[in-house]
Amino acid sequence: MKVTKESTKKQKSQLKKRTMRQRVGAGLFLAPSLIGVFLFFILPFFVVIYYSMVDNPITANFVGFENFVRVFNNGSFKIASGNTLHFSFIAVPLSVVLSLMLAAMLDKNIPFRSQFRTAFLTPMMVPVASIVLIVQVMFDMNGAVNQFLSHFGGAKIDWLKSDYAQVVIILLFLWKNLGYNMILFLSALESIPKDIIEVAQMESANAWQIFWNIKIRYLSPTILFVTILSLINSFKVFREIYLLTGGYPYDPLYMLQHFMNNTFQSLDYQKLSSAAIIMSIAMIIIIGALFIVENHFGKDVEE
Repeated sequence: MKVTKESTKKQKSQLKKRTMRQRVGAGLFLAPSLIGVFLFFILPFFVVIYYSMVDNPITANFVGFENFVRVFNNGSFKIASGNTLHFSFIAVPLSVVLSLMLAAMLDKNIPFRSQFRTAFLTPMMVPVASIVLIVQVMFDMNGAVNQFLSHFGGAKIDWLKSDYAQVVIILLFLWKNLGYNMILFLSALESIPKDIIEVAQMESANAWQIFWNIKIRYLSPTILFVTILSLINSFKVFREIYLLTGGYPYDPLYMLQHFMNNTFQSLDYQKLSSAAIIMSIAMIIIIGALFIVENHFGKDVEE
């Protein structure tokens, strides 16, 4: 009996030592990544908070929320935030809905299905400089679009310096992102259990009922992912706008990234940090709301 107890204690002791060695080994392997995350993500985040609360990096006098008030009262920030929200609230839903419609269409056995997929993925392989050049050729004052409209009596428009400027960028955004989003939806559609759809068809459910009550439920995590991805990409459209129009474009194209880039060039770190925090809070609220909606629609699927 004693031998059994001693052997059990030895086994437990060896198991504890083995577990401890595994934890230490795992910690050592993770250490470089954790150090990198701390140095390049967590620490800069707290530095940004610090800069947003002081008057300048040299005297470092605490001013509370004064920098945030200064940002909210800044005319350029109001224009930039308004344009960014307007662009995102139009471009992101269009990107999600159109890519879902294309995926639903290509999920059927239609002719030239593979060719359609390839065609929609082609924009991902085109360099940004080439995209900018194509847009300039098409939407210049003497560009292809104006030449086409002139045949129908339309007046020439300098598209990137008019009230239609955001329309051009929205078309560019959709052209670039629809293909990738469509592939994500196609992958999700193919993973939906076929037996559930067959049962619904046997119960005389039509195509719309199957799509809305079954497919959309199973697609809710993918819709959330594609929406967040499209939202992030909508904030990255600054690159194309900057190459097209420079740092100070026509008012409808002046985005938050322009504001931050110009603020950085003027070395106003307090205003830049405050704007970055405001933008982060807005993104957290939007993404949190998307998670709540997805949880509501996808809850019965998970159960």
